[in-house]
Amino acid sequence: MSETRSALIVDDERDIRELLVLTLGRMGLRTDTAASLSEARVLLAAHHYDLCLTDMRLPDGSGIELIATINAQYPHTPVAMITAFGNVDAAVEALKAGAFDFVSKPVDLSVLRGLVKHALELPQRKRATSDALATRLYGDSPAIVALKQTLSKVARSQAPVYIAGESGVGKELVARTIHEQGARGNGPFVPVNCGAIPAELMESEFFGHKKGSFTGAHADKPGLFQAADGGTLFLDEVGELPLSMQVKLLRAIQEKSIRPVGANIEINVDVRILSATHKNLSALVADGRFRHDLYYRINVIELQVPPLRERGEDLPGLAATILHRLAGLQGRAVPALSPEALEALRAYPFPGNVRELENILERALALADDDRIEASDLRLPSGASATSRQPAPPPLPDPRTADPRDSMTSALPSYIEEIERNAIQQALEDNRYNKTKAAAALGITFRALRYKLKKLGID
Repeated sequence: MSETRSALIVDDERDIRELLVLTLGRMGLRTDTAASLSEARVLLAAHHYDLCLTDMRLPDGSGIELIATINAQYPHTPVAMITAFGNVDAAVEALKAGAFDFVSKPVDLSVLRGLVKHALELPQRKRATSDALATRLYGDSPAIVALKQTLSKVARSQAPVYIAGESGVGKELVARTIHEQGARGNGPFVPVNCGAIPAELMESEFFGHKKGSFTGAHADKPGLFQAADGGTLFLDEVGELPLSMQVKLLRAIQEKSIRPVGANIEINVDVRILSATHKNLSALVADGRFRHDLYYRINVIELQVPPLRERGEDLPGLAATILHRLAGLQGRAVPALSPEALEALRAYPFPGNVRELENILERALALADDDRIEASDLRLPSGASATSRQPAPPPLPDPRTADPRDSMTSALPSYIEEIERNAIQQALEDNRYNKTKAAAALGITFRALRYKLKKLGID
């Protein structure tokens, strides 16, 4: 790190100030200190700082007031809050006010060094990814413009972000963008589908395990938190977590440490948590199926990703962008959408959102006879809702014409199986053969879907 980097330390406890000055000095930073809010404001007005660390309680005000001042007058200076041990409410309040991150007393120096490192990397990450957002989240509709503006601010923080939106809107794309634009962009991005992990394996998957800790644990195994150390852990379909796992996840997030199954000591982890679900998480909280304290902790900042039907003006350009990418992958000329095809797309509500648009265009690209896609090539469902896409089930045998030897008891199971087969195949196609998401769309568990796939002989 360059010796020209500087930090402002604001705390009324002399011992804390001296500890922080010593630690940051060893990292090559020039430091100034202030014992009060008024002293800090004077120093901020006179000098540029690359980072500010402030205590929550100050003799003439609070750290929240200082955060507000810095966000308003010195927005390029990340500020982190020093909170009392276990004071989760204060940490969340600081993050909501715009703090970059927080560290608890007594200050863990390894955690502090990681925080400083991420804060100082923010400016260069912003320059390196300034154009990424425009190319990955296409659109000029008011909803998408607002989302991009919020993403740019959120990426500068270390606060947990909850991404809400319907299936297929691009929640993981939003999460990856937050990660890549932030200070952790050079670290790992670890996505995990919470609905795809069997309940009995969750603790081991998230926190790892030691050799011999249970039957089948033949070697030490790091968990997802360790895999994401220094980067971002993206919890997709977080609403699928069982309550027992929610308690353990909450503790890991609050303490910034984990204990592998079978281990005697805890391991510090430096992970930013992003989460998403297509479900109404607040409704799950009201029903007692999701812990309020965990919801409060992961939902420090909430992002709503708009469905495709609410950004109709983006559709022509978005379709062209998708076709350009698909044609490039196939090494063929980029086809044009006929006016009739474009009009058909405009009239369709896209219950599967951008993912469904991609599927439709990929199929149309394969069916088109030349470099022009017609409305007939789109093969759009005839109805306006998702249920209209399900093929009609075969008719029941007419008892007046059926062979007398055929009974209803033999016909009914095959009839039900055919309905199941059609529904499962449609769900798989709608979800790009992601079995976890297909199971969720069908309203059954992942294991139940796996059983039905085997029973029905669907590959």
